[in-house]
Amino acid sequence: MEHNLDGLRMNATSTSANGVVNAETVFEFHQQGDAVWASYAGGFIQYGFLVGTIEGNALRFKYCQRQNDGVLDGGSSVGEVQRNDGRTRIIERFDWASREGGGENIFEEIDDA
Repeated sequence: MEHNLDGLRMNATSTSANGVVNAETVFEFHQQGDAVWASYAGGFIQYGFLVGTIEGNALRFKYCQRQNDGVLDGGSSVGEVQRNDGRTRIIERFDWASREGGGENIFEEIDDA
């Protein structure tokens, strides 16, 4: 199944204990062919950016971010795009490059209504 993330706004509805994004962190996605990128901010994140590729349901990203306390972080992730009731969900498994560990985030499409 082909997905087009261009123009989607999403937030993190779930994260692991060592994750720093949350429901207040809004991601604005763009896609051109198999290239996908997003900017994000909110919650503990002052500003973040991810860039990667999509192939079918599979995503691969590198991300970097600045937290409100000035901490710079980054890492990589792999994810799966799902459609449920006409809405997009991404299940992402991340690995920090700037600190120990990794975890899982779940992103849900935000209704713009």
